Amino acid sequence: MYTINQLDNYKRHLKERYLKLIEKSNDYKFEDEAKSDLAAFKAMKLLEKLNQVSYLNREVTLY
Repeated sequence: MYTINQLDNYKRHLKERYLKLIEKSNDYKFEDEAKSDLAAFKAMKLLEKLNQVSYLNREVTLY
């Protein structure tokens, strides 16, 4: 059960960071395009990591 809680905490942390980066990307969209693109790129990388953690979480709960 410790592993499931650990994955849930990590997933929640990634979601919070992802949402902050998306918000930052939208805020800088018209002011500084480079900052906006960088935040969007980081958010995409986090989304990929979030999908991996979701898959691992599903695998752990199946067994």
